[in-house]
Amino acid sequence: MTDGTMRIGEVAERTELSFRTLRHYDEIGLVTPSARTDGGFRLYTEDDVTRILLIRRMKPLGFSLEEMRELLGVVDAIAADADDQQVRARLDAVRVEAASRREKLSRQVQMADEFLALLAEI
Repeated sequence: MTDGTMRIGEVAERTELSFRTLRHYDEIGLVTPSARTDGGFRLYTEDDVTRILLIRRMKPLGFSLEEMRELLGVVDAIAADADDQQVRARLDAVRVEAASRREKLSRQVQMADEFLALLAEI
């Protein structure tokens, strides 16, 4: 699109998420497109795509939709007031949780690699 917005197909391709997932995020208010065409088609901006990619990166770590919504609230609050210490503390808590989940995922990948190595020996 010439005005800097993208339709759902382009966003789906860029984010590697399905149309259905993007529509669901809109329906539950997780990521609402910035605009709509006269015909009702969703129009996304680069900022919308950035939010969607943040969510997509949380998925492998097992964050729930509600946890994703909370993090987006924290991101919005920091954008509004970067010095808010309560919001910063919430962000720090999310960082700690994400690191813990990443470590667990890393151990699972290591076990999968060990399993594949055992299968190769058979």
